[in-house]
Amino acid sequence: MRKITVSVDERQAEEIRGLVASGRAASVSAFVRRAVGTALRDAAEWTEMIEEALRQTGGPLTRKERAWADRLLAGRARRGTATGA
Repeated sequence: MRKITVSVDERQAEEIRGLVASGRAASVSAFVRRAVGTALRDAAEWTEMIEEALRQTGGPLTRKERAWADRLLAGRARRGTATGA
């Protein structure tokens, strides 16, 4: 196991400490390890799903398709309608 430093906002730190205090998490490190593991599995699953969708629909986007999508998403972001974490 390797030790690293991770920064979270104060609210998140308080919530994690609360979970540890209540016994719902063994430790802050255990909570972070589980959260990272979950995020890595989710990312791998999304990658697999996207790759399968691309195989079913003719492969990766062309440069022209990518430029169109980038313009569309940039417009949504400017209007505040983009979604995400």
